[in-house]
Amino acid sequence: MSIKKKSKEKPLRTLDPFLAREAERYGTALPSREFILKVLEEQGIPISEAKLRKLLGIAQDEIEFFNRRLTAMTRAGQIIRNRKGDICVTDKLALIKGTVQGHSDGYGFLTTDDGSPDLYLGPKEMHKVFHGDRVIVREIGIDRRGRRECKIVEVLEHVNSKLVGRFQAEHGIFFVVAENKRISQEILIPREATLGAKPGQVVTVKIIQQPDIHIQPIGHIIEILGDYSSPGMEIEIALRKYALPYEFPPEVEQISAKFPKRVLKKDSSKRKDIRHLPLVTIDGETARDFDDAVFCEREGEDFRLYVAIADVSHYVHDNDALDREAFNRGNSVYFPRRVIPMLPDVLSNGLCSLNPLVDRLCMVCEIHLVSSGEYQDYQFYPAVMRSHARLTYNEVASLLKKPKGNKEYTELLPHLQLLYKAYKVLKKARKKRGAIDFETVETQMIFNDQGKIEQILPIQRNEAHSLIEECMLAANVCASEFLQKHKQPVLYRIHEGPSLEKLLALREFLKEFGLQLSGGNKPHAKDYAKTLSRITSRPDAQLLQTVMLRSLQQASYSPDNTGHFGLAYESYTHFTSPIRRYPDLLVHRAIKAVLNGNIYTPSINNWHELGKHCSLTERRADEATRDVESWLKCFYIQDKIGEHFTGVISGVTAFGLFVALDQIYVEGLIHISELPSDYFHFEPTKHLLYGERTGKKFRLGDRVEVKLVRADLETRKIDFVLAK
Repeated sequence: MSIKKKSKEKPLRTLDPFLAREAERYGTALPSREFILKVLEEQGIPISEAKLRKLLGIAQDEIEFFNRRLTAMTRAGQIIRNRKGDICVTDKLALIKGTVQGHSDGYGFLTTDDGSPDLYLGPKEMHKVFHGDRVIVREIGIDRRGRRECKIVEVLEHVNSKLVGRFQAEHGIFFVVAENKRISQEILIPREATLGAKPGQVVTVKIIQQPDIHIQPIGHIIEILGDYSSPGMEIEIALRKYALPYEFPPEVEQISAKFPKRVLKKDSSKRKDIRHLPLVTIDGETARDFDDAVFCEREGEDFRLYVAIADVSHYVHDNDALDREAFNRGNSVYFPRRVIPMLPDVLSNGLCSLNPLVDRLCMVCEIHLVSSGEYQDYQFYPAVMRSHARLTYNEVASLLKKPKGNKEYTELLPHLQLLYKAYKVLKKARKKRGAIDFETVETQMIFNDQGKIEQILPIQRNEAHSLIEECMLAANVCASEFLQKHKQPVLYRIHEGPSLEKLLALREFLKEFGLQLSGGNKPHAKDYAKTLSRITSRPDAQLLQTVMLRSLQQASYSPDNTGHFGLAYESYTHFTSPIRRYPDLLVHRAIKAVLNGNIYTPSINNWHELGKHCSLTERRADEATRDVESWLKCFYIQDKIGEHFTGVISGVTAFGLFVALDQIYVEGLIHISELPSDYFHFEPTKHLLYGERTGKKFRLGDRVEVKLVRADLETRKIDFVLAK
């Protein structure tokens, strides 16, 4: 239905169907974004701001607020102004919105908002922006390499207000080279804004002038971090490079100071008292924040499994200062030797942590588990508990293996043995369900007193790890089913199956090895598990498993329940780690709301935006920790230049081979130019490089002997050549 010209009796803005919503949200009934766009579209041509105000009946005292709305719509890329200053609907101009992805060589790409293929941004266009900036572009054709090329029409948002980098001085000119190599522009520093930094030092710079086609970015140094190789500098850099919040704001500190040291009687009085149950925590040796405790008892031939999870939601309330900061962080970040917690220490390691022999508030998932591994029924309730022991994975594994060898936990041993039997039942059900079990190697860094790596060792997993994992999976599945049954919106942990393109490439690859993947165009996890079971005893098992793993998509958070492919669950969410993951905190609030007969609506009333944000903070944390580990490994290996190592090809690209070394678990690159004299061609579906003249092949999973020739701390690059 089109919008007719307003009459004196009925102003045009009164036709806005969202007027009441706007009045409730902002206290004034301004036209909504949706209605403004509709009016602009029905005009059919760009119009001036004055005409738009007249059409919508914007009064003189409303102009300031209306202008703010137009500014927000411009920033969101919904509207744009042409050279005359008239307002246009962006979608009508065949313009494309997206995010800039910079490259260290000076060019970049636009990742589009609509999911269409990336567009190429040449070095000239990249002079206008930094990596991460939000822009609107116009597609201008195909470049010489066949890439869709674009030109920036408008910068919607400059996202980099501060940068971390190395301070440099050349010929009386001061500048900072960004630590993030995706930002290739040097930031000029006026002489009076150096803060006394010395060349080579790591600094934080505040951007005063954003980049432009004619202007180089300008900044002021606001912090001197110190020398590049100082202990812990790699973490200080990563915190700023990835914009990780690492200091709690004053209002959070003020709230934290008011928390009691122990659980108060008034807080536990209306909860189920399960302090008599011998719940225990089982974690790694270095863990400090204990989210979960477990206990199991017999019920005839069946089991009753108790999974008690720290009740963070009792202390962190929707939209208070603690909650806003937890949302901002999204999750805790675990660096080697340092943790950046989602919650202040008074909660994460104190009141919320299920420390031994003290009362704690918790949310319990009590599961009736039948002998087949199915859940007969389950219930959730708030409780007060007391952990009877803080156990480590190694202690539990040792107790289960040699029950008579440890007298310290004699009383707990029968409960642990019963828990182990329940785990065996769950494991059997997991296999029947068809969950995918990839064997991966996790490592840990051993540091000396000076903060330098002495060793990199593999983490030895045992059945205690798997026991806790299965208990947590069970509680998470029950939480998901409970909320779904009560029609409570929530963030599911989703993991979609492989894309058709990756699936076809995987099948093509497996065919070369005489293997098949069943399931057609929509395989189930069982199909993957079946193929994996066939290759376990093969010498090329690691290669085949790696390729299968890389065919899968990345897990994320979403209110749309599409299931978890890898775990073979139709419905799955995260309930068991509210101390360190924001989605889990939301799930706890949702469960409590259902128990009270309500529906939980978070202050950010957009579950899709919440899912997107939590997925991004998770990836941000992963990237930051990988960056730190790469720096540490580079530092660790730099005194081994010239030494020979054996390893396995862990990645094949058009520019060379990545090799993961045996024993020391460090990965580096053999550049294609360092391969034997020949023209080498890349076959992505076969994961190999082959020589045109010699026919020599280098395939993913092949074993090679290499020599270390370079370890560059600045770029975090480790380079090998093939050993002669």
